Amino acid sequence: MNPVSIVSPKHLLPAMASLGLGLFTCSVQADFIGESKARIEMRNHYINRDFRQANAAQSKAEEWAQGFTARIESGYTEGTLGFGLDALGELGLKLDSSPDRRGTGLLPFGPNSHEPADEFSELGLTGKLRLSKSVLKIGTLQPLLPVATYNDTRLLGSTFQGGLLTSQEISGLTVNAGRLTEANLRDSSSNDDIGYGVARSDHFDFAGASYAFSPQLSLSYYYGKLEQIYRQHYLGLLHTQPLGGGFSLRSDLRYFDSRGDGAERAGRIDNRNFNSMFSLIKGPHKISATWQQLSGDSAFPFLNGGDPYVVNLVTYNTYTRAEEDSWQLRYDYDFAAMGLPGLTFMTRYTDGRHVKAGTVDNGRETERDTDITYVIQSGPLKDLSLRWRNVTFRSGNGLTTDLDENRLILGYTLALW
Repeated sequence: MNPVSIVSPKHLLPAMASLGLGLFTCSVQADFIGESKARIEMRNHYINRDFRQANAAQSKAEEWAQGFTARIESGYTEGTLGFGLDALGELGLKLDSSPDRRGTGLLPFGPNSHEPADEFSELGLTGKLRLSKSVLKIGTLQPLLPVATYNDTRLLGSTFQGGLLTSQEISGLTVNAGRLTEANLRDSSSNDDIGYGVARSDHFDFAGASYAFSPQLSLSYYYGKLEQIYRQHYLGLLHTQPLGGGFSLRSDLRYFDSRGDGAERAGRIDNRNFNSMFSLIKGPHKISATWQQLSGDSAFPFLNGGDPYVVNLVTYNTYTRAEEDSWQLRYDYDFAAMGLPGLTFMTRYTDGRHVKAGTVDNGRETERDTDITYVIQSGPLKDLSLRWRNVTFRSGNGLTTDLDENRLILGYTLALW
């Protein structure tokens, strides 16, 4: 456990304030101070999950919690080589839970009593160096890359420890490379060794690039290797095609090839994953269709603390089991077209078949999601977002999870400077 990641709530805000003061006093460089910014992201999250399958371990999971994420981002000192420092402070507070209603992913709980924690927190620091159009960051990271994507679907976002180099020296080309060594899960105060499942590794190395041939077309390739566990290649294509009459078609194609590495501490990894999304857009309407096909003897691997970069990553399920084929139909609407700016609607249905998991050889799972979101446009509560998420998940042919779920999420970001 990394001691810097454990911060008592009563010390968290003073620590952030002291760091903010330090940013103003440690340098008189105008860019370092003048380009700095700070904000607090507040998220109030309620989840009610009602299990419907026979012999469920618990009848429901229901928790309510409040999260605070403070971010301070400095500018860079003047000169050819610029230095900067960022800070991230996260604090989660239990509002309602119990041992018999735990397990939503909002709160950590004890291994023996299963009592949800009253509070949990993390403090992360990131040093950064800038040379020309290249930036090296070392410390706490929240990457958004095909082979390493942090999770931000609950109270607090997950984080990783390591280094990340991002270069944009050539117009249209973005290159990323780095190493991750530890992960802090979305409901944890500790930094653990990077890993997949129950297997742990010394590090995860990655490198890749994305090139925009035009504003409408980009191609990307990434490689990642979780030492002694798995290695992964990724190839992706994004394309937007105007069709006339106000219509446009967006195509998103992704392909992963994942194999075991070294001692294969997580067992044999053998997975190919092709997934695609096609979206037809006109004005406030968007209709999307996806196809996700997995082959090979294992499930699709991705880092603990992260999310899989796949089109059928939906509210509850990921559709990444071995041999699983899945499709999705989705509809989005923006009510600004009807004179109601800030109000949006989304509904989708996802169907997965041919699942192989344990003794199951042809499992099936389906999920229906509906999101309604409103962002207040004016007045003292301007920019406060309110979201209702409704989920129905069912499985069969040997898979045994059935549930109904509701999530209520209030979010607000306060800019400090």
